[in-house]
Amino acid sequence: MDVCQDPVPRRQVKTLQKQWLEELGALHYVLTLCSVPFSFLLLFLLLFTRLWPLSVLYMMWLYLDRNTPSQGGRRFVWPRTWAIWKHQRDYFPIKLVKTAELPPSQNYVLGAHPHGIMCTGTFSNFLTESNDFSRRFPGLQPWLAMLSGFFYVPFFREYIMMHGLRPVSLNSLDFVLSQPRRSQAVVIVIGGAQEALYTTPGRHSLELLNRKGFVRLALRHGASLVPVYSFGENDTFRCKAFSKGSWQYLCQVTCKRVTSISPCIFWGRGLFSPNSCGLLPLPVPITTVVGGPIPVPQCSSPSQEQVDHYHRLYMDALERLFEEHKESCGVPASTCLTFF
Repeated sequence: MDVCQDPVPRRQVKTLQKQWLEELGALHYVLTLCSVPFSFLLLFLLLFTRLWPLSVLYMMWLYLDRNTPSQGGRRFVWPRTWAIWKHQRDYFPIKLVKTAELPPSQNYVLGAHPHGIMCTGTFSNFLTESNDFSRRFPGLQPWLAMLSGFFYVPFFREYIMMHGLRPVSLNSLDFVLSQPRRSQAVVIVIGGAQEALYTTPGRHSLELLNRKGFVRLALRHGASLVPVYSFGENDTFRCKAFSKGSWQYLCQVTCKRVTSISPCIFWGRGLFSPNSCGLLPLPVPITTVVGGPIPVPQCSSPSQEQVDHYHRLYMDALERLFEEHKESCGVPASTCLTFF
């Protein structure tokens, strides 16, 4: 199996062109996720130009195509191999560590932790070939679940669908795991928007104690549970975290309940100067460690006792995974996972 840190090679000097390509690769990912409000604005502004028929036709398309994200989507292979993903990988850098085999004869529900600000390690390792996912896990078909509301965002929805993202809704995930062909791997960022509020460099806090829907999903389909942890994910941006009793935190939680999006305050470095503030992530290593599978029996109507049992097994496996790899991934030995 892989190890978390390779022997330290002789330091390679990057050319100026390579540095720029890496920074543009990292910035491209950030700007794509931040483009959601501008997508709505563009569709609206087109209504007041000579191109208004395009806006009307696209809105009709959104309505007619509304069920596609939950029923197979429109995934293409070629976006996974874009060169820009390898430049993004090299910027941090991002690594993928395999600790156990995941035979393609089974279906899997992978729990990805932590959410961080933008799930950079999870996206890079599971939805692109920047770290050769298909070679390391031959036969597996990964699908990353995302907030359902994003699949109503004009233009943006087409981009995320072609990469293999799908709504994190019951119908959507049931559709994937009900396919006659096995080897489906659903990746769920379990902590979601709530966990983004805990994002602080050096902090490892997860929203997991009351998140059991993924276990129920796995039981209904007999899909093995797999814990995944991305070390360094919380360090890619500097964040302002508020205590749970503060009015600022209350405003964040209220906004999340209304919009399902957490309004986090974060900043990185500038594009032209590493000492300035900007949207470019900090170049800190991200290591995504994929744990071993936890076999789960198939039960169409799992009891609460079964759900609690396998939820506890999952939490124990995740904690072991963290403890076994934290030091080799640069986390102090005294650091522990905190569950909320």
